[in-house]
Amino acid sequence: MFWSIFCLEKKPLRGRSSRMRGTGSSKTISTGTSMKKDFRIIGFDADDTLWVNEPYYQETERHFCELLSGYGNVEDISQELFKTEIQNLELYGFGAKGFMLSMMETVLRISHQQASLSTIDNIIRLGKELLDKPVVLLEGVEDVLDELHKRGIKLIIATKGDLLDQQRKLAKSKIERYFHHIEIMSDKKESDYLKLLAHLDIKPEHFLMIGNSLKSDIIPVLNIGGYGLHIPYHTTWQHEKNATVENPINYREIEHISKVMEIFEE
Repeated sequence: MFWSIFCLEKKPLRGRSSRMRGTGSSKTISTGTSMKKDFRIIGFDADDTLWVNEPYYQETERHFCELLSGYGNVEDISQELFKTEIQNLELYGFGAKGFMLSMMETVLRISHQQASLSTIDNIIRLGKELLDKPVVLLEGVEDVLDELHKRGIKLIIATKGDLLDQQRKLAKSKIERYFHHIEIMSDKKESDYLKLLAHLDIKPEHFLMIGNSLKSDIIPVLNIGGYGLHIPYHTTWQHEKNATVENPINYREIEHISKVMEIFEE
């Protein structure tokens, strides 16, 4: 198995705010056409595709807003945190560490630098607890990985986030053995996927990407001639929601990861 990290251009594509979250209102077009079966490599997103992630951020943000209740209502504090994250994405990228730094900056701003050392300490604690959350595989994940692995298909992870945090999650998940390659990407644009596939020495038409985000996991791969399998998650960042698959060729949406194997049985 090979680990690598792309240090590519980062853009403010998404932030976190419980007020901004939803439950999967992306416009999608499902297709009943058969999908090819002879993929050389299948890529998986990690967070909220293989294991639980976003609910932990929601829980941490809830505690953060409660901690700062003396400085405003939950909605206003949440919006301030969201604004800070958007401003910081180009500096910190995605992941828990950047989220923790954004919480620190937010509390200092809204308290006019008057926040107590105890409050700062509590925010650090929230951040560390977020980094140490258990890795809970989504139902059916290991069964699918095991079956694909038995069929001799090379599997990779292509995910955004902090390198050390994602390495830690994968080690905790106990599914590392299934993957030929792990790619921690600073962004998931068409150019990023093209570089990844060039590194893997594979043409897009032999690659299938599976993930919960149309914007990051599916549409860029479709646009370069690859295949995309969308598995919506029950909660999604607002910036990842508003995406539309204009041309459903090479695209399929399924309701649960356990349905992946049905593609190979058609």
